[in-house]
Amino acid sequence: MFYSESFPKSPSAAAHARELIARLGAELPSGQLDDARLLTSELVANAVEHGRDDSEVEVRVDLAPERLRVEVLDGGPGFDWAPRRADAGNERGWGLHFTDAVSSRWAVERGERTCVWFELDRNA
Repeated sequence: MFYSESFPKSPSAAAHARELIARLGAELPSGQLDDARLLTSELVANAVEHGRDDSEVEVRVDLAPERLRVEVLDGGPGFDWAPRRADAGNERGWGLHFTDAVSSRWAVERGERTCVWFELDRNA
């Protein structure tokens, strides 16, 4: 199963992306569905915050028997990520930490658009 949707860069984009992931409700255990919704929401929020102002955010969902892959694409320049220490009182910037901790795999790919993707193994 594969599908893709694009959303305007707006505060509601993450909610629309969560609804997109909710379509998988019959295909995934509830805990894995919750993880996918959280990670997708975080990556879309990052794309809204850091992508080019004139770009849209595209979410691609690919559900295979062995894994779920979600890609979030935006018009931003890409980035390098390194773990940081937890700072008391810092409530922003934790989406990639969640992605790193919860997903089976994830990466950032640069091209005409930036693609941040994650995978969840379905047999985990």
